Amino acid sequence: MSHDHAVYLELLARGADAESYDGPVLRARERGADPGTLAALEHAKQLALRVRAELEGRRRREAELSALFETAHDLAGLRDLDAVLRAIVQRARSLLGTEVAYLSLNDPVAGDTYMKVTEGSVSARFQQVRLGMGEGLGGLVAQTARPYVTESYFDDARFAHTGPIDEAVRDEGLAAILGVPLTLGSRVIGVLFAADRRARVFEREQIALLASFAAHAAVAIDTANLLAETRSALTGLERANGIIQAHSGVIERASEVHDRLTELVLRGGGVEEVTAALSEVLDGTVAFTSDPPDGPRADGRAVRRGDDWVAEVSAGGEALGALVLHGSPRLDPVDRRTLERAAMVTSLLLLARRSAHDAERRVRGELLDDLLDAPGRDPGPLRERALRLDADLDGPQVVLAARSDASPADPTGPGEPSAREGADRRRLWSAASHLAATGAGLAAARDGGAVLLLPLRPGDTPGHLARRAARQLSDALREPVTVGASSPVASPADDPAPVAGAYEQARRCLDALALLGRGGQGAAAQDLGFLGLLLADPGDVGGFVQRTLGEVLAYDERRGTDLVGTLAAYFASGMSPARTRERLHVHVNTVAQRLERVGRLLGDDWQTPSRALEIHLALRLHAMSAPDAPRRP
Repeated sequence: MSHDHAVYLELLARGADAESYDGPVLRARERGADPGTLAALEHAKQLALRVRAELEGRRRREAELSALFETAHDLAGLRDLDAVLRAIVQRARSLLGTEVAYLSLNDPVAGDTYMKVTEGSVSARFQQVRLGMGEGLGGLVAQTARPYVTESYFDDARFAHTGPIDEAVRDEGLAAILGVPLTLGSRVIGVLFAADRRARVFEREQIALLASFAAHAAVAIDTANLLAETRSALTGLERANGIIQAHSGVIERASEVHDRLTELVLRGGGVEEVTAALSEVLDGTVAFTSDPPDGPRADGRAVRRGDDWVAEVSAGGEALGALVLHGSPRLDPVDRRTLERAAMVTSLLLLARRSAHDAERRVRGELLDDLLDAPGRDPGPLRERALRLDADLDGPQVVLAARSDASPADPTGPGEPSAREGADRRRLWSAASHLAATGAGLAAARDGGAVLLLPLRPGDTPGHLARRAARQLSDALREPVTVGASSPVASPADDPAPVAGAYEQARRCLDALALLGRGGQGAAAQDLGFLGLLLADPGDVGGFVQRTLGEVLAYDERRGTDLVGTLAAYFASGMSPARTRERLHVHVNTVAQRLERVGRLLGDDWQTPSRALEIHLALRLHAMSAPDAPRRP
């Protein structure tokens, strides 16, 4: 074997590209080799290229079989359907060498198909597109249950082009698309796609490979549905078994409840202990509500309201509230009488504690009113009054403004509140007073709602305090309560003057939450993004920019990149990757890679309307506050 012939073996051994195989022939021709030698070398080259193609084919098939085996392994240990589908889409994209892969599922109710999983997509519009049956390439696959492939989407007239679908495909910058159906029996449940942002031809083997992944995806979806049905059936069996056990022990439960309620009365227990005792022995969850039950008075009997049982708590003709048993639509007669007896015990406990609670609430409310209305008072007596109430006014405090959604938004309007509104405000004040008493704070009724002054513990923030208070007050009233928080106030016991200003800030935050449609939530000005700049005093522009863009700014600082500049161009181009490419004079793949990196830094929801608005504003503020500096992309 000549040296030139042996070169082909070396090229095969190191996996050289196809162009390298022309080298031996060219060198022999330059040396003036005779025609016989050249013909022999050409023949050897062709044989080597065929061997190379065979080896590449085997390596590709080995990778494909390995990926299919891994997918089958994922299905065998299926726990999270979305995770399995994401793995299938990622492997399809990798093996077919495409820039984008995605999977859509049919919606039988809406009669269309929607995006379920995407990999490599950077367009928010494309990720949210829905295709009607027969519309676009995907709609045609979903309707006909046959694979379809197009080398150039916008030049292909075999399927119906619609404005919204074409705009989404154009926004993503796609050209070549391959789609195969996901089928269960004869029913199509979705479509698996592989796509490129340049024209290309998909080979028969690639279509077959994508179809294999689609079959695995269909099996995963079917398996998840069967698991859900099995869990539902098991839950039903467990519920039936529980009912049988409950009926067998109903008499024992009644006796146990009677003994426990008697003990509670004798030692002056609370309503929470009554509901806890009932929840343990009855088949359901018992809660006390201060709202009188709807409908006619039941004369002390437990009545059914939907799937719940309600026993009125009353004394001397006054409705004090009700005990509500959730989760027991079929209540045994003996358990029903137990619920009625517990309502009577609850009324006695409430009457015994009402007078003491009213006195304590008034004293706490008067102290907080003095802090708000007379900021120039001598702090010495204020501290003494706080100590008698176990209220801590020596450390940092936060003022909370709370309002129930049942209360009118403008309590300063003309006229007195209705009887129902007055009851709602008293209930809120009562719940706020209880929260303040258990948290070493103060509470008062004010401006149609309630105001609280609570200590700010180490590691806590005004926003966390507001959210916790909103949750606790909402649970106590069983209706949404919105809470706005002020910035921290330093030691009101030393200087009560800042408390009044902090209350105004908390009220502005409360009004902002209502305008944002976030009723029933709690927040401080710092939690409201750019709106917090208008509420806080002074506005924290630098903090807002850092909270919004900090990860991207830090990445640019470490790597010397300009992802911030790419983001600015992306928003200036209407969030279109194609127009961003034109503005930056780079390839659309470069834009896609940069936006993928931004998504990893800011989170998957960075292109949602609310996040996008905050990011856009932070970019503008950053550009106004920082000098331009040259960076490389």
